[in-house]
Amino acid sequence: MTAETRDPASTGRTMRAALKTEDGRFRIAEVEEPALPAADWVKARVRVAGICGTDLRHWKKPDPELRCCIMGHEMAGEVVEIGADVTHVAIGDRVLVESVLGCGHCEWCRVRQYNRCPDLYPTRRASVSRAYAEFVVGPQHKFYKLPDHVGFDDAALLDTYAVCLHAQHLSGLTINARVAIIGAGPIGLGQAMLAKASGADVLIIDTVAHSLEVARQLGADVTVDPEQQDPVEQVMAFTQGRGADVVFECAGGTSMPTTLPLATKLARRGGRIVLVGGFDGGETEIALEWQRIQMSEIALIPSASFAVHDIYPEQAEVLDLVARGKLRTQELITHRFPLDAINDAFEVALDKEKTRAIFVALEI
Repeated sequence: MTAETRDPASTGRTMRAALKTEDGRFRIAEVEEPALPAADWVKARVRVAGICGTDLRHWKKPDPELRCCIMGHEMAGEVVEIGADVTHVAIGDRVLVESVLGCGHCEWCRVRQYNRCPDLYPTRRASVSRAYAEFVVGPQHKFYKLPDHVGFDDAALLDTYAVCLHAQHLSGLTINARVAIIGAGPIGLGQAMLAKASGADVLIIDTVAHSLEVARQLGADVTVDPEQQDPVEQVMAFTQGRGADVVFECAGGTSMPTTLPLATKLARRGGRIVLVGGFDGGETEIALEWQRIQMSEIALIPSASFAVHDIYPEQAEVLDLVARGKLRTQELITHRFPLDAINDAFEVALDKEKTRAIFVALEI
């Protein structure tokens, strides 16, 4: 066992986990099972974890800082141990686990903007953002009890939906808005459902036929394959020539140099573009029509993860929306793999045009 896999607090027992390798894949190993570091912390047995776009961007890419780390941040499970001060959940509760955990003492954490915490990633990776393992620990306020009719697999999608909800809150989307979404992966589809639930009309763009089919099943008004149709022409027809009130860029990653300029062409004068899809680290050069953006007063709004909106944790809000049937999940869950097959699961998730993958679940 290496220093990288040893937790500061340990039970002396071991658990199975998927560890990042030097080449960016995973290996299954026995590592120390985490102990509760404080009286208000909870331990859960992870039942289902998800593979998201951030995970895929690190797939097969050597990343020394992640070597031997336990990854994954979308999960649901069952409470198996609680600290003496825990009142929020009890042993045996089925729970959604939120992995967005800030340091708790910086200026942003103090006003519950913990998604902006300067130490967000080191903090969350040290404890609760370790979904690809049998057990995970975190402070009690990050555990949400599941209604009986919400499954572990449904709940594992809710990190994604909370990202979408945060983006919608930032967008200022209102009823009867004309919305364009670039990317019909889990985030784009979640964004579409939220926009429809809020009374908007939705056009969604993707090159994967199966994803567009699912988008239509979930209520999208118009679907566009940019390899077959001109997205700008389609959006103009959809909006009576004005352009979209709100554009959500939900593809991210290596596609951003193409999708972000497209988003600026789809937005109307005075419209808003929300950057939901993630960038890779370092500097990214993307040429944009800055004069047109400025003269049209088009707003570019970055959106990062999620936190609290008004008095409501956004993770709790999407759980409530799923529980009440306002957001759907099962249409997005296309594949399930055991933890031992995590490398196969990542291959399937990446090759979505061939496999028709949307949300790939790991049953742990």
